[in-house]
Amino acid sequence: MRTYVVTGSASGIGLATKNMLERSGFRVIGVDREESEVTADLSHPEGRQTAVAKCLEISGGVIDAVIANAGSAAPNALTVSINYFGVTEFLEGLLPALAKSDAPRVAVTSSMASLMPNDPALVDAMLADDEAKSVARAEELVAQGGGVEQLIYGSTKRAISRWVRRECVKDSWAGAGIPLNAVGPGIVRTPMVADMIATEEARAGLDQMVPMPLNHYMEPESVASLLIWLSSAENTHVTGQTVYIDGGSDAVLRGDNVWD
Repeated sequence: MRTYVVTGSASGIGLATKNMLERSGFRVIGVDREESEVTADLSHPEGRQTAVAKCLEISGGVIDAVIANAGSAAPNALTVSINYFGVTEFLEGLLPALAKSDAPRVAVTSSMASLMPNDPALVDAMLADDEAKSVARAEELVAQGGGVEQLIYGSTKRAISRWVRRECVKDSWAGAGIPLNAVGPGIVRTPMVADMIATEEARAGLDQMVPMPLNHYMEPESVASLLIWLSSAENTHVTGQTVYIDGGSDAVLRGDNVWD
C-alpha cells in the first residue's frame, strides 16, 4: 500500500485529493494547520521542520508520494512563504524518505496564474532560495499598492513552476527515480475563490482574465484526479511539467506562443 503525504489537506483541492486517495485504499498523511494528521504551519521554517519530522515519524521513514497543495492567494508577503518556501523546503526535507520508495513521485499545485504578469525581482529572489529577500520584496509591493500587490500570487506560482522544471532533472530527483511535476488549475470551486465568483460581476471580470471555454469552472476533484495520476506508479516519464488543467485558458491566452 502506497503512503501519500498531502499538504493543504483540510480543504479545497487538498481535501478532495486526500478523500479520493483514501477511497482507493491508500494511506494518507494529511498536513494542514488544523483537522489533519500533521498539524503544522508551512509559512515559516520552524513549522516546515515540524511537519517534516512528524511526517517521517508517522510514515516510518518511507514515503511513496507527496502532493504539495497548501497555498494562499492573499496579496501579502505571507503568500510568498507559503506558496514557494512552504513547498520547496518541505519537499527537500522529505527527499530521503521518498528515495526509499520503489516508485517515489511528487506533484505540486501551481496555477494558471503562473502564466500571468509577475514581478521579476520577486521571482528571482524566490528562485535564489532567499526567503528574507523574497518577503522584503513582497512587502515593498504591498506598500506600493495601486494593484501591484496582486502580482505576488502569480509570482509565487511562476517561481514554483520554474523550480519544478529546474529541479526535476537533477540527481536528487531524476537520479533518484522521482518524477517531479506541477498542475496549473484554472478556476476551481474552493473556499479560497468563493468570494471571487460570488457575484455575476465578479465572475465576468474573472472570466476575462481566465477564460475557460471547456466546461467553465471545475470542482476540486478534477484537479485531484490529475494530481493523483502524476503521483502514481503509472507515471514513469512525465517530469518537469506544469500541466494546465484550465478548461482551455492556456490555449486561448497563449495560442501558438507556447513554442516561441
